[in-house]
Amino acid sequence: MTLLPKDSSLKPIQDDISEGNQLFPVFIKLNELHTVLIGAGNVGLEKLTAILNNSPLARVTVIAKTFVPEIHTLASEFDGLTIIQKTFIDTDLDGADLVIAATDDSELNKYIRESAHDRKLLINVADKPELCDFYLGSIVQKGDLKVAISTNGKSPTVAKRLKEVLNESLPAELDVTLQQMSELRNSLSGDFAYKVKKLNEVTSVLVGKKPETNKNVIWLIWGAVILAIAVAAVSLWYKEPAFQLYVQGISPTFYYFLGAGFVFALIDGAIGMSYGVTANSFSLTMGIPPAAASMGVHLSEIMSNGIAGWMHYRMGNINWKLFKMLLIPGIIGAVAGAAIISSLEHYSQYTKPFVSVYTLILGGVILSKAFNLKRKRTTAKIKRIPLLGLGGGFIDAIGGGGWGSIVLSTLIAGGRNPRFSLGTVKLSRFFIALLSSLTFITMLHSNHWDAVAGLVIGGALASPIATKISNQISTKAIMVSVGVIVILISIKSIFAFLVKVI
Repeated sequence: MTLLPKDSSLKPIQDDISEGNQLFPVFIKLNELHTVLIGAGNVGLEKLTAILNNSPLARVTVIAKTFVPEIHTLASEFDGLTIIQKTFIDTDLDGADLVIAATDDSELNKYIRESAHDRKLLINVADKPELCDFYLGSIVQKGDLKVAISTNGKSPTVAKRLKEVLNESLPAELDVTLQQMSELRNSLSGDFAYKVKKLNEVTSVLVGKKPETNKNVIWLIWGAVILAIAVAAVSLWYKEPAFQLYVQGISPTFYYFLGAGFVFALIDGAIGMSYGVTANSFSLTMGIPPAAASMGVHLSEIMSNGIAGWMHYRMGNINWKLFKMLLIPGIIGAVAGAAIISSLEHYSQYTKPFVSVYTLILGGVILSKAFNLKRKRTTAKIKRIPLLGLGGGFIDAIGGGGWGSIVLSTLIAGGRNPRFSLGTVKLSRFFIALLSSLTFITMLHSNHWDAVAGLVIGGALASPIATKISNQISTKAIMVSVGVIVILISIKSIFAFLVKVI
């Protein structure tokens, strides 16, 4: 019988004692205990695998009349695993600390439970919650961090689905944070209260609440800004003849690229990629040479990627080790690509079809991704990060885009955390766009500044509403549309070149 202290503060707990999940979560050091598992079929294998995955040094004895082959394989790999082929008798639990019954005989399972309780041992009976003293929950592990999920025996399937969600949501880099916190804790001097205070300060960023933003106020401010600009423009148009003459003197090319830059920035905000390839394809169609087109794209991306990179930095979404591996090779590749394409500007009629072939391929990549949005990532992380950065920077500068399509998609497909990969790629992209733009400006004598200005201003105007638009439109629909448009534009450009040659 369990005795509770006579304390009035327990009354609320007693009043609700029949409701909710009342299991008390613990983490057991199985490496220091002896676990006896009875049953070696598929269910027994599942239980055994769960134990060994979490505690590879656990001492486990498996008792059964027949064994699935996988258990023999495990016995050859884990020194602490012993298998005994025999019929269970109650003395098999002598010396046990924990018991798991996983046979397909319900009467035998009840007998095992009685034998365990006679020895005051805790037991888990597979698929029989009412016979269990404890459950084996679904486990999410990121290095030293472990999260156990319990549904109070109601639905192991739901627990497994939640495990999948948390595995995707919790970044692997959390283990790095744990190691750093351990080092910090060991380095602190002073009394216990000081250490707790210091550690709380350091970790407050993990739980800090973001200030709530009134969306209506934001849209009101943005609307007021647009209205003010419109009023100012109309006033100047009617009251200042010089301003009217200036506006009339602006090339129509500026307005074309202003609208295009606005649309392309909205697309980029919706799917996180393809600004470069869409803007570059449009520029080539408008008669802009490849080098000048790439320069316009990169100049317009400096501000947007700088802001995005800064925001990701503030939110802690940067993997600094990955950033260092990408940055220098990416800059080298981008500068080299910009220098090569700029030196060939006089031969743009020949380089243009090659760039169009590149954008055609990227259009196919975007289209392919649209139909594989839910494809599972591989578990093996990509190793050659510097080589990926070098190639991505070079191709991006040559073709006017592709850093996101190549580098970001490769990192995510290779098992990298999407949130950290996106933040790192955006921040590194700022420096790559900056250095490649400087290379273009130094080497080119462009006459297409109207197009560049249109892209820059159009992209800047779209930035505040890109995220809002992305939440309202199907990502797949946008990607399919972009892929088809880029492919058609590229084919048109290639066809036009072939007609001239023939």
